[in-house]
Amino acid sequence: MQKLFTTILFSFLTICLFAQGSLTGKIIDEETKEGLIGATVTIEGTDQGTVTDFDGNFTIENLKDGAYKLKITYIGYADQIQDVNVEGNTTLATVNMATDAIGLEEVNVIASVAIDRKTPIAVSTIKGSQVEALVGNQEYPEILKSTPSVYVTKSGGGFGDARINVRGFDQRNIAVMINGIPVNDMENGWVYWSNWAGLSDVTSRVQVQRGLGASKLAVASVGGSINIITNAAEMSQGGAVSVGVGNDGYLKTGLMLSTGMLENGWAVSAQGTYTRGDGYIDGTAFRASSYFLSLSKRINDKHSFSLTGLGAPQWHHQRTVSRFDNITIGTYREKGAKFNQVWGEKDGEEFSWRKNFYHKPKVFLNHYWNISNSTNLKTSAYVSAGRGGGTGPRGRINDSNGDRIFDSYSGDGEGIHDENGQVRWDDIVAFNQGQSFEEWGTKDTNSGDDPFAGQYTTTSSGNGFIRRASMNEHNWYGVLSTLTQELSPSLNLIAGVDLRYYRGLHYRRVDNLLGNDAYKSRRDVNNPDNYITSEGRADGNILNYNNDGLVRWGGVFGQLEYSQDKLTAFLSLSGSNQGFKRIDYFNYYDEETRTAISDTITTISSADWLAENPSQESEWENFLGGTVKAGVNYNINDNHNVFLNGGFFSRQPVFDNVFINFVNEVNEDVQNQTIYALEAGYGFRNKQLRLNLNGYYTNWGNRQFDIGVDLQQPDGTVTEGRALFNNVAQVHTGVELEATYKPISQLSLSAMTSIGNWVYASDFTANIQDIDNNVSAGQLTIYGDGLKVGDAAQTTVSFGANYEPIRGLNLYARYFMYDNLYAHFDIDDPVFQSEGGEVLELPTYSLLDAGLSYGFKLGGLDLTARFNMNNVLDEVYVAELFTNNAVLDDNRGFFGFGRTWNAGLKVRF
Repeated sequence: MQKLFTTILFSFLTICLFAQGSLTGKIIDEETKEGLIGATVTIEGTDQGTVTDFDGNFTIENLKDGAYKLKITYIGYADQIQDVNVEGNTTLATVNMATDAIGLEEVNVIASVAIDRKTPIAVSTIKGSQVEALVGNQEYPEILKSTPSVYVTKSGGGFGDARINVRGFDQRNIAVMINGIPVNDMENGWVYWSNWAGLSDVTSRVQVQRGLGASKLAVASVGGSINIITNAAEMSQGGAVSVGVGNDGYLKTGLMLSTGMLENGWAVSAQGTYTRGDGYIDGTAFRASSYFLSLSKRINDKHSFSLTGLGAPQWHHQRTVSRFDNITIGTYREKGAKFNQVWGEKDGEEFSWRKNFYHKPKVFLNHYWNISNSTNLKTSAYVSAGRGGGTGPRGRINDSNGDRIFDSYSGDGEGIHDENGQVRWDDIVAFNQGQSFEEWGTKDTNSGDDPFAGQYTTTSSGNGFIRRASMNEHNWYGVLSTLTQELSPSLNLIAGVDLRYYRGLHYRRVDNLLGNDAYKSRRDVNNPDNYITSEGRADGNILNYNNDGLVRWGGVFGQLEYSQDKLTAFLSLSGSNQGFKRIDYFNYYDEETRTAISDTITTISSADWLAENPSQESEWENFLGGTVKAGVNYNINDNHNVFLNGGFFSRQPVFDNVFINFVNEVNEDVQNQTIYALEAGYGFRNKQLRLNLNGYYTNWGNRQFDIGVDLQQPDGTVTEGRALFNNVAQVHTGVELEATYKPISQLSLSAMTSIGNWVYASDFTANIQDIDNNVSAGQLTIYGDGLKVGDAAQTTVSFGANYEPIRGLNLYARYFMYDNLYAHFDIDDPVFQSEGGEVLELPTYSLLDAGLSYGFKLGGLDLTARFNMNNVLDEVYVAELFTNNAVLDDNRGFFGFGRTWNAGLKVRF
């Protein structure tokens, strides 16, 4: 008996001495209270650790009772070390992680960043670390292709020439914002990604908010918004160097430095990169750099500010296909998908008709004022000054047979192209300098009675080519100020102002004379015989057109936000006045010339002549617009939530729809477009599965366009008529699903699908007006009912897997499928003016991407090595068509890229 008792006592003491317990906890964002997925939690001095699940939860098993130091790390957040005592199965209090950047939480408010299970919209968020891991030598929009209802192509294939569609709407109808500030061109709404080539290096997070979204501003979010939040000055001191390589000579180097928070309250972070490459497409070399600087200062508990500047000066050669080029999908099948007809060699170096060059720095000055515990004001003042443009051909060759040879491609060895389809640049220069060619003849010298007699000159209809540059520059200033007032613990009022002023400068200049002595510009009524001898930026080097577009915007917004227990809701109103003004320096006399001519007129009065010849400046044309949005989210329990939102958007016209015919003529028929949207969704969360399902309806209506019509008169003459179509509408509906499943801590599986039905809403009928006598002359119908909207895949599917077999090593693979993709077309195409017109459907295609990364320590440094491969299986596919012919190979368009790769190494210190 005594022996048995001794045995039991010994066993009990052994169990107590070597007891095994666990530590459980939850990691959340200090500001949003969202769980942080994938945070690393380790026991210092051991190899024990784990990563958090979808809700930020973690458990570390097999811990002996005792005291430990728990280290929590997450990219973009300040590291935390906590002392913990483990006694059996221990639960740690919730850990709040603060961002490792000053002012980032305030920027999230300015930018209307959506919060999971709280903001009632369809949203997908990609962390900056994911952007950095995936982008490689891809374009920035391509990192978003795992998002439902997103379609991205590389377009012609030049550096930064990618485009993106959301829910079937192109970039003019997607609000792209940086830190909550709109960056869509204020005249035409376009976004040019080459201007933002450095964004992938400084992204804190990017949100794709589909539909009208959470932005309080009246922005062009018909299809959705892309909200890019940049890094801010970091709290901790350090830096990083990086290098990346890839296919076709791709090379990228980068350096980042951060002072951390200094004793005087200042913090500074700076980053710079340099990128170069030959381009995947023939003749698309590029050179680019980027810079980012963020300074932050905490003045006291109430005031702080940050100054952020970023830019990406670059140039890149492009590939374009005009309607004059004899290039189709069939041509690319014959010559290869990389064929590019606009380039060749000049003096032994790559030279192209099409070169884009631009630098668009943007500077933000943010002030954060905590007025009281219940009131704060966040203000962002910004300025952007864009400089640059794109080149192209001007001129022709008048050969010895009297035929005109233009720059367009008609076949190898034809026109100005050699037997390989490349442009004969050296021969063009020689021809412009008087050398004879059997197929082109000889260029004569200028025989005019002017200072350039006997020299080699040309003009738009003369003999010889130049390369011109179309310059699209701007100066843009704005202020966005947001006041938040807590009305009660559950009700907040957010209100503010949105002020913008934009001046676009549009002109052409001679970029390269290609051997000519001068180019004669005849389009300026104030200087109709302007001989240009300079290249690049110089006084007097302006041809073809010269005008400014002015846009001013004044907006106000207000939003009520309710949040209590399981229910959150919002009601948002915004209103704005947008004004447009055009100044034309070429088509109208300047005031000095105008006055001088009017004084010499004898056939009519001076006043009448001045009335018929207006000044260079138009009047301001103003349009009111605004939004009404509301939404509600209800968290049924910790696992389930549902949401509903809807809205109305009265959208002002863009500049080019206000002023028509490339002069100061105002379109009297232009009206606001109307957008109605409704969206409902469901979400599910547990420790392993995260799922979002939603459906949407968008009606984009009250669009206008007109078609010229020839009218046969009773006397046999033909007069000009016009059919004005109003209330042209598209209806976009669909369902979207995205899910992530984590069966074990090392493995994460993802899936996405979106099924859309994007169509024109009905047939459209217009009355035909005889322009000469303004009488009705019948009707014209466009049979658009049910026509599929082109230019983006209406069905997308994606599956992905991320696996971490050992700590630090991540393997990933992603599969994409695109279906119901239709050719781009114009609804006013004559094919739809009779019943039975159809839209060509492109072949379904699928792609596979894969890669790996490995993070490790070496000599006190943190290193990350990565390798990515896109289109692993080298799939051959047509990504887009610009025409709508019945046979696929008879259309103009582009194949997508084949297999590409990139690798990189980053060292943090």
